[in-house]
Amino acid sequence: MRLATYNVEWFDALFDDDGRLLRDDGPTKRHGVTRGEQAEALGRVFRAMDADAIMVIEAPDTGSRRSTTRALGAFAEVYGLRTDAVATGFANETQQEIALLYDPQVLVARHDPQEGGGAPRFDGVFGIDLDVDATEDRVTFSKPPLELAVQGAGGRALRLIGAHLKSKAPHGARSRDAVMRLSIANRRKQLAQAIWLRRRIETHLAAGESLIVMGDLNDGPGLDEYEDLFGRSSVEIVLGAPPGPVLYDPHASEALASRLGAQPSTARFFLKDRGRYLQALLDYVMISPDLRALAPRWRIWHPFDDPQCWANETLRRALLDASDHFPVTLDIAL
Repeated sequence: MRLATYNVEWFDALFDDDGRLLRDDGPTKRHGVTRGEQAEALGRVFRAMDADAIMVIEAPDTGSRRSTTRALGAFAEVYGLRTDAVATGFANETQQEIALLYDPQVLVARHDPQEGGGAPRFDGVFGIDLDVDATEDRVTFSKPPLELAVQGAGGRALRLIGAHLKSKAPHGARSRDAVMRLSIANRRKQLAQAIWLRRRIETHLAAGESLIVMGDLNDGPGLDEYEDLFGRSSVEIVLGAPPGPVLYDPHASEALASRLGAQPSTARFFLKDRGRYLQALLDYVMISPDLRALAPRWRIWHPFDDPQCWANETLRRALLDASDHFPVTLDIAL
């Protein structure tokens, strides 16, 4: 089975209110790429991955007039994808949903939100003291993680959690002091979301369930200067640490082991003020110990770092036009 996570930048902008895919010369929210170009690029990337299920981060919006399921179904039909079934969870107000696009001949997935173990449902409110002032802060998810119960065609049961943690970027801040204050506040909230997610993970692992956590954690070791204020990144919190049960992602492990050396990356952003690109490791597929024993294989579909992606000029161009993130796949015998 091949599972993937893919953050598609402003996927919603490629659809009208009826869920029809807009393959025209209209502008997208990606600089220098038309709607038609981005749509065709995404079609090529999804076909090349040929995954059995894709956790789509920043999936098309669900609202009073729009439907994630309708839009993704139309996308699958246009490009002849076998992943034509859609599972969604709690809709949010950001126009960036989390959804699983999957092949119903390979697996069945249903939304199955949980609570307990000190963690409410992900559409609820989590109480935690963020700034050690003896006052409980009330934290919510702007994009509630998608919790799925999955049954493979062979009978194997899995728990999947798709996550998109809060961004640390200080959007809207003007002065240096405002940037610092907002960056620290955003990191606190992101760490609180990571703790909330980790508590859910521990409940599943304690129950002996096979678990995969996948998505964009908006964090990684050494990504900003405020990390040392809190001791751990959100990635480290979600992974866990011995002697407790831990999840595993080889790219996260590599980055944590070599903070000053070359690191894998899953995203590429243009920095206007510096006139250059920044690469970052933000997207992960983390698995429980029982799944790690099955000799799984991970791959970042990076247009420059993956030899096969680099050698295929059409795919390389498609990956660059499709999104500012690149897919991460997991191949595992289930």
